[in-house]
Amino acid sequence: MLLLRRLRYLFKMSLAVSLRRALLLLLSGAIFILTVLYWNQGVIKTQSYNEAQLRPHLQKDRSSAPIPLEKSWTYKCDNDRCVRVNYNKNGANVKRVSFISCSMTCGDINIWPHPTSKSLVSGHTLRFSVEDVQLRLDTPHREVRKRLKLAFDVLVRQLRQIQQLEYAAPRAEEMSSVSEPASKSTDGAESPLASGLFSSTFGSHRSGDLDSLHVKLSVHESGELDFNLDNDESYELATSFEHRRLTVHIRAKSFFGARHGLATLQQLIWYDDEERLLCTYASSLINDAPKFHYRGLMLDTSRHFFSVDAIKRTISAMGLAKLNRFHWHITDAQSFPYISRHYPELAEHGAYSDSETYSEQDVREVTEYAKIFGVQVLLEIDAPAHAGNGWDWGPKRGLGELSLCINQQPWSFYCGEPPCGQLNPKNNHTYLILQRLYEEFLQLTGPTDIFHLGGDEVNLDCWAQYFNDTDLRGLWCDFMLQSNARLKVANGNVAPKHVVVWSSALTNTKCLPNSQFVVQVWGGSTWQENYDLLDNGYNIIFSHVDAWYLDCGFGSWRATGDAACSPYRTWQNVYKHRPWERMRLDKKRRKQVLGGEACLWTEQVDEGQLDNRLWPRVAALAERLWSDPNDDHDFDVVPPEVFRRISVFRNRLVELGIKAEALFPKYCAQNPGECI
Repeated sequence: MLLLRRLRYLFKMSLAVSLRRALLLLLSGAIFILTVLYWNQGVIKTQSYNEAQLRPHLQKDRSSAPIPLEKSWTYKCDNDRCVRVNYNKNGANVKRVSFISCSMTCGDINIWPHPTSKSLVSGHTLRFSVEDVQLRLDTPHREVRKRLKLAFDVLVRQLRQIQQLEYAAPRAEEMSSVSEPASKSTDGAESPLASGLFSSTFGSHRSGDLDSLHVKLSVHESGELDFNLDNDESYELATSFEHRRLTVHIRAKSFFGARHGLATLQQLIWYDDEERLLCTYASSLINDAPKFHYRGLMLDTSRHFFSVDAIKRTISAMGLAKLNRFHWHITDAQSFPYISRHYPELAEHGAYSDSETYSEQDVREVTEYAKIFGVQVLLEIDAPAHAGNGWDWGPKRGLGELSLCINQQPWSFYCGEPPCGQLNPKNNHTYLILQRLYEEFLQLTGPTDIFHLGGDEVNLDCWAQYFNDTDLRGLWCDFMLQSNARLKVANGNVAPKHVVVWSSALTNTKCLPNSQFVVQVWGGSTWQENYDLLDNGYNIIFSHVDAWYLDCGFGSWRATGDAACSPYRTWQNVYKHRPWERMRLDKKRRKQVLGGEACLWTEQVDEGQLDNRLWPRVAALAERLWSDPNDDHDFDVVPPEVFRRISVFRNRLVELGIKAEALFPKYCAQNPGECI
């Protein structure tokens, strides 16, 4: 009996110990699981935050779309104008028509810039999802094929953004395949994006009118990918619809034309908030080519620093507007943000801060990104003027004075704005540094037939303090010619076909050979220099301050001296400016006009204002230089249909994350033609 009791006692004790152990294990497991869940929650939150930073256009909630839904209104086309009508969903017997669908089917073709030839689109539209879009390539040129795939992938991503589909980021190995041909065949290849790597979270989309939208890109004639002013940018776009399949065929002689065809295709597609699908035309035919080969935008990144992301965002908008030259005024007297491989002292002494600099990788990244959009990056280090503190380290290195008049006072005597600084034209080390910088730029941007040497606002009084017995105008000529000779050496002893300098009183000295030098004319459109430069045989790029300077009209930023140009250049000012018509140029002189460029100097602009200072005013320039529509209206009057089209284009920019300036009250946008 005693033995039985002891056995029971031992059993109870063993059970208690086992239970305690089990409970302890359960408690430990629970703590571990909770810890893992908490840690994962933090990781998930961090990943979502990073994804939102990388792709700020992600919209899970349609109510947060940049263009609000307007369910209370429907639109009808009346005499080529969309008329707004109150829409009562409960009592309506007709389907609501969204504003964008009305705008795209009422009146003239609604793309920007307007094609140069007559374009045809059908009134019949088709609904589809971005998941229906597929790519077929028809080109024997391997590198063209790779670049076209990248350009198409951009189109697909932007269509997803417009359709407001949630973005499913691909794996790294999937993205790497985007830049490689899927096969050795010259046609029939599908883009990885079109093949479903980016999938919608909204499930099936077969409620539309299409089973597939095939984009066929044909480029046979040229495998050229290097930018030059002779690039053939023409294209033809034609669509056909049969058996729930729409085929968009873009034919071009080069990658550049095909890229413009994709930009046009993007504008032939819109998101209908009533259908919750994308829409396009059942048939269309467009033949298009630019009037001018140089269609540029200049951004000054020295007076204020702009991030690589901001620059890339600007370039993506340029591609949609078919602008093709990004003139990067990367340094000036205020700062030298570029970190040179050979002379890092320039940034060490000249940058605003360590974080406000551009590495070689930054420049290469911008350049490669721009190529996908058909945009060439042209880097400019202004010389000999506008060279300040970044150049003040010469004596410490035993190189002598590289720049003169640095920070000299009173500054108004020796430069256009503080701080002063002008390169030393009699120091051979100065030319060697420029040569090495040119080498770096050419390696980063690739082969080119055009290069910008600067030459802006040279102050002869600065040099006069040091070279009293010298012909100062001749000294400027000698500096530019020596810089050009160094550029040739930097370019493998091949002189670029076109070397650009800013206009000034010195450019009419006729010392620069007109067979190579191009003058970017920034002065007033009525100044005599416009005629003189053409008469002297120079090719020119127009950037008239009274029309295409986008920094004007914001008042003076300093108390003394001339520091502001007025008034504000509206998009209408930009659009109506046709100097080749105003100057009544004959056929020979017109051939000397390579094109034009809008300029944004940034004394009063930083990254916060960049988008709305540029857009949609740069788009107005884009149409002027692409198709240069005939203008029979009064000088200050823009036709109503132009208002209608640029308003829609501005909304497209907003959909893509560009914070473009408003054109007029939203009422005027909802009621086209009523406010004009």
